Amino acid sequence: MPRGGRIAKAGGRSGRNAGEDRRRGRKLEDPGANRKRLGAVRTAPAQMDGRGTAEATSPRANLVHGRHPVLEALKAGRPINKILVSDASEGGSLLEILGKARAAGVVVQTVPKAHLQKVAGENHQGVVAFVAPRDYVELDDLVARDTGQQPLILLLDEVSDPYNFGAILRTAEAVGAQGVVIPKRRAVPLTETVAKAAAGAVEYVPVARVSNLVQAIERLQSAGYWVVGADVAGESLYTDVDYRGAIAVVIGAEGKGLSRLVKERCDYLVKLPMHGKLQSLNASVAAGVLLYEVVRQRG
Repeated sequence: MPRGGRIAKAGGRSGRNAGEDRRRGRKLEDPGANRKRLGAVRTAPAQMDGRGTAEATSPRANLVHGRHPVLEALKAGRPINKILVSDASEGGSLLEILGKARAAGVVVQTVPKAHLQKVAGENHQGVVAFVAPRDYVELDDLVARDTGQQPLILLLDEVSDPYNFGAILRTAEAVGAQGVVIPKRRAVPLTETVAKAAAGAVEYVPVARVSNLVQAIERLQSAGYWVVGADVAGESLYTDVDYRGAIAVVIGAEGKGLSRLVKERCDYLVKLPMHGKLQSLNASVAAGVLLYEVVRQRG
């Protein structure tokens, strides 16, 4: 499929200089070496409005509560989405929990005691952990993963609906993607609801969870990936971009699309044609359309 550059239309990439283009052409010599952990612990008030927070989307089967059980879960290296701590809690065991959470890069949020009781009942001892149904991986693990297909990674920018996330995982598995990248905050994590919506795909599609999606994009670009974001105001139709080679596709949140910084960091912003009155698609539908355009071009 001959193209004049990576976009069929003239003009090349906006917002980039030649030096950046040359830098972007380099591959990681050893994706597994000098692995940089992208996550870091931060303590902040919990989101209480239900927008994709773990406590709003996870059944109690995903909860570990009580100081000793949470501490042992951390010691065992279980995949933890985040830990809630009562603002009235104190004591040496709590300090040990916070220290191990910090070392593991687990998000910790302080909440009122009443909120913990609502989430976990009376016997929480001031600490509740939300445990993922499957281990997360490092971003470098996705880069290094060989699926037998041309490199393809999917990034989700604050997607908060677990059913959308699950459907996206299923599509990612169907097209042979290396994996999916999600942010630690303001996005739905891996939960049992997500796993159920994915209908088994969670067992086959690795998920990397990072503290900063823009940094993750930059890391992929340094590994030679071209990053394509779906945006209603994109300068090109989604079919005008060449998806052959190493590609990362970015899908935005339901209702608000890509965040500003993520849009600025993408190499291309593409749009899907919209002929009706609604000017946005469900996140999983948009992901499916773009991913299968990738498949179509790659034959």
